[in-house]
Amino acid sequence: MEESRQPSNEETADVTGWETAVLDGGPADSLRMKVLDRPRVIQVTYPCRLETAPDGVRAEAVYVYRRDYAVDSEPLRYGFDIATP
Repeated sequence: MEESRQPSNEETADVTGWETAVLDGGPADSLRMKVLDRPRVIQVTYPCRLETAPDGVRAEAVYVYRRDYAVDSEPLRYGFDIATP
C-alpha cells in the first residue's frame, strides 16, 4: 500500500494565483509587484539613452532576480543575481 504524501511547495507553485512579491538588491531594490504562479526569474529592464541610432533601435539594461525558495508566503522574495548578464 502506498503512503499518501503532501505535495511540496515547488509542486504546488504552478497552481497559485496572483501574489505580492518584492525584489531585494540591485537597481530595483524594494520594488513590489504582483506575480502569477510564482515565476522562478523576474527580468527588470531600464532604457538606455542612445546618442545616435537608426530609427527603431533601442537599448536596454537587463537585470535578473531569482526567487528565494525559502520564502513560501507573501510577500515572495526575489534576490538580485549579479552573475547574470
